[in-house]
Amino acid sequence: MNKKDYKVLFNTLYTPLCLFANKYLDSLDDSKDIVQEVFVKVWKKNIVIRDEAAMKSYLYTAVKNKSIDFLKSSYNKKKNLSVQIDFKDLESDAYLAREIIISEASEIIEKAMNTLPKKSGKVVRLAMQGLSNEQIAEELGVSINTVKTQKKLAYRKLRVLLKKDIFLILIYPIL
Repeated sequence: MNKKDYKVLFNTLYTPLCLFANKYLDSLDDSKDIVQEVFVKVWKKNIVIRDEAAMKSYLYTAVKNKSIDFLKSSYNKKKNLSVQIDFKDLESDAYLAREIIISEASEIIEKAMNTLPKKSGKVVRLAMQGLSNEQIAEELGVSINTVKTQKKLAYRKLRVLLKKDIFLILIYPIL
C-alpha cells in the first residue's frame, strides 16, 4: 500500500474506528491509542487488501480484538476490579456487526450535519438533544418561527443527503 492510499484509508476510517473502539473501552484516549496501533501494524506489515469492504472488515475486526485484549490485560483488570465485563458478548459476531453499523451510521449522519449552514446545524443538534422549539429559541435568542424555519430547511437538506443511506440509518435506533 502506498503512502497516499494509506493516508486516505486512515483519514476515512480513523474517526469511525475510534468511536467503535470506544464502545468496548469507554475511553476515547484508549480508543485512539488502539486504533493508532492497528494502523501502525497495517503500515509496518504492509497489509494490503484491495477490496474496500474486506479492508474495512479487517480493520474493524483488528480494532475489536485489540480492544478486547486491552480489556483482558492484567493491568486493566487491576485498574478496574469493580467492573464486570461480559467478554462472551463483546467477542460475538452480533455485537461486532451491531457496533459497526452504529459507528458507520453515526459517521454518515455527522458528515451530513456538518454540511448544514451553521444556524440550521445548531438548531438541529439542539433538537436532537431533546430540546423543544421554545427551548431552542430561548437558547439561541431567536423566535420560535426562526427555529421552525431553520429546522424545516435543515431536514429538507438532510433528507436529500441521507437518501442513499436511509436503510442503515433506519436500523440504527433499533440496535
